[in-house]
Amino acid sequence: MKQKIHPKYYEDCKIVCACGNSFEIGSTRQEINIEICSKCHPIYTGKEKVLDKAGRVERFKKMLKAKKTKK
Repeated sequence: MKQKIHPKYYEDCKIVCACGNSFEIGSTRQEINIEICSKCHPIYTGKEKVLDKAGRVERFKKMLKAKKTKK
């Protein structure tokens, strides 16, 4: 194996989530910041965040109805 071509491997890489959760894994970086993790992701927590209250389907139907009334 060639010397000095491989990145340094850190056994205690700290992963920090935006929610405040942190854990350690092995990586070639010392610290990694992430936006979402298993502690705050809706699929794991069971809590759903509604981003679009009106809904895209309802808006599309409303747009089609408006176009039909113009004809």
